[in-house]
Amino acid sequence: MENTGTLFGWAFGDAAREADAGYVQELQHEALENARQTAEARGLTVETGSEAFAILNARETLVELDTAPNSLVVRATVHVEGPGADKLHAEGPMNG
Repeated sequence: MENTGTLFGWAFGDAAREADAGYVQELQHEALENARQTAEARGLTVETGSEAFAILNARETLVELDTAPNSLVVRATVHVEGPGADKLHAEGPMNG
């Protein structure tokens, strides 16, 4: 049985375009690709279909976005598999 864990991928965009579904979908794709690259760099694979997305902006979240107040942040949370994956737990804003 493979070891499993979770990690985040991120994408950043323009908050003024939050209502543009196509734009948000592009950001989701970028966030998922970021998660895949992070997993690959750690020798892990992303479990197909495990992705869940969160869209964060300064008006709707407790996450501190002061460093990018006009940014739209898309976070992809994915399940990863492979040696050492059980030590990865996506919590808060970090992969730990």
